Amino acid sequence: MPEVTIKIGERPFKVACPDGEESQLEAARAILNAEAQVLVAHAGRMPEAQMLLMSGLMLADRAIALEEKVKAVEAEIELMRQILKDTPPEIKTLTKEVEVAVIPAELLESLAELSARAESAADNLEEKAAQPVA
Repeated sequence: MPEVTIKIGERPFKVACPDGEESQLEAARAILNAEAQVLVAHAGRMPEAQMLLMSGLMLADRAIALEEKVKAVEAEIELMRQILKDTPPEIKTLTKEVEVAVIPAELLESLAELSARAESAADNLEEKAAQPVA
C-alpha cells in the first residue's frame, strides 16, 4: 500500500492509500481541507491536532444533519407508499385512450386550414430555394 502526501490546511500529511483509491482519497482530502481553510481563516494558525479535530467535528455535524434529512425523506416516501397502497382501485386505473364518437366539424375545418397553410408555406420555401442566388 503506497504512501501519499496530502495537504490539509497548508500542512502536509503522509497517509497510506490502497491502489486504485487515490481519487477517493483526494475527494476526502478536498472536503477536509475546505473545512480546515474555514478554521484557519477565522481562527488563524492553530495546532494541527486541533485543526483536524475541529474540521472533523464540523464534518460530523454536517453528516448528522444529512442523516436527519435522509430519515425524514425516507419517512415521507414510506407515507406516500402507504397512501398509494390505500388508494381505491378505481382511482388507480387510468384511462389511456379517449374515444371520440364524432370529430367536431370545426376541428376538421381548422385542421384542413392548417394543413393548407403548411403546404403553401412549403411550396413558397421550395420556390425560394430553387431561385438562383444573385
